[in-house]
Parts: sequence; structure tokens; C-alpha cells
Amino acid sequence: MNPTVTAQPISSRQVRPHRRATQSELAGRPEDFFQPSAMPKWAKLIVGVLLLPVCLGGAQALFRVLAQTGDAVTFWVAAVGGAACWLVIFLMLPKPMWVYVFGHELTHALWTWLFGGRVKRFKVTSKGGHVVISKTNFLITLAPYFFPLYVTLVILIFLLGDLVWNWTPYRVWFHFFIGAAYAFHVTLTWHILQTRQTDITSQGHLFSGAVIFLGNLAVLLAGVPLLAERPDVPTAFAWWLHETGAVWMGLGRMIGRLF
Repeated sequence: MNPTVTAQPISSRQVRPHRRATQSELAGRPEDFFQPSAMPKWAKLIVGVLLLPVCLGGAQALFRVLAQTGDAVTFWVAAVGGAACWLVIFLMLPKPMWVYVFGHELTHALWTWLFGGRVKRFKVTSKGGHVVISKTNFLITLAPYFFPLYVTLVILIFLLGDLVWNWTPYRVWFHFFIGAAYAFHVTLTWHILQTRQTDITSQGHLFSGAVIFLGNLAVLLAGVPLLAERPDVPTAFAWWLHETGAVWMGLGRMIGRLF
């Protein structure tokens, strides 16, 4: 049977894209490590625990990046302004759930194509959506929670506009919409996570949480330096590696004192 992404009926006040994967027909292929059936949940629990120091190291690296970019006023004023405007919309107006669900399901589809799979059916409503695909893995399953599709769309539109019409004078608006789009991603992802998501339960809560956190860290550690123009991206990821190593060394010393 082919993997599928499906939606279940829910309340009009609760919108939650659902994903359910059946067994893959890809047994024996190299990419089977990524298949949900290839790693039992107890193993994913262990992996999730082992990823926690990587999460902590990444968070410390992000703090260093933010400290380095604190004086990038042109970027931060516009980005925070965009995020604040979206937050007002999120709190005061009806939530644009069709737009979010469309992006959620499209992200499943894009990552399926990235891994060489096929999308057989795609449906979106304001109450939920589903996509039927030919293969699945934990990255395809969890991608909508860490890959900010609409931020990517804003970047692509600006790059195209800058190439054709020289939009450099409007860079402040680019940063504004980047902030708004990322706030859209964070707030509505948090909103749907308040209800049970089969994307998450199928992978295990700790493993899913670690992967989602790491995915968002990777996006920020690459995106913030590129947008604020300091520090460079390799430096940001080198800090991540260094801070993770420091966490592991600290854990090693702690365990050594216990024994």
C-alpha cells in the first residue's frame, strides 16, 4: 500500500492537518532509514533524547547570532514590525486557516517531490486537508512544522522582483514581509499543535519535537545571518557545532562525577 496523508472531520473552530502513513513498498532501498516503519518508536525515543544536547547547542548558537546582529537596526526594526503586525491580525481577526492548511499540505507535497516521490491527490479546505503521496519519511511528515513555506515564497518574489525591477530600495519592505511571514508560520503552527496531530504522534512526541526544533534552528541560523549580513552562515553553524560539543563535554563531566 502507498503512504497517504489524510484529514479527519473536526470542529469548525479547530483546524488541524492530519497525516497517516501506511507501509511503504520501498523495503530494501537505501532511503528506507527515513521510512516511518524503518525505525520503531522506542528507537526514535532514544534518538530524540540524544538530539537534546544538539538542540541546546543550537539554541546557544542562535543566542550568539542574535547578539551579533543586535545592531542591525534596518533589518530588525522592519522584521519585528512585520511580526508585530501579523500578531495583531492573529489575535484580533479570524485566522486564515485555508491559507495555512494550503501551505501545510503543499509543504508535504514539495518534500515528497524532493525525495523522489509522487503526489497523487491534493485537497485543502479551511477545516483541514489531505495529500496522497507515493512515499513518506519523517522529514516529509514533519516538514510543515519547520519549513516556513511562505517565507520562502516572499524571498523568491523579492529575488525575482529585484532581478527584473531592481527592488533594492524596497529592502525594508522585504524584511517587513519576512518578519510577518515567519510570525505567520510560528503562530499558526503553534495554534494547530494545541490539538492532536497524527504527524506528531506517528513519529513520537520527543523525536518530533527535537526534529521540529532543530529544523527551525537551522532555518534561523542560516536566515538571520543572511538577512542581517552578520555573522556569516558558516560561522553560525560552526558555533552550533562548538556549543553542542561543549554540552556533550559538560554531560560527560557530570556523568564522570556520578561514577
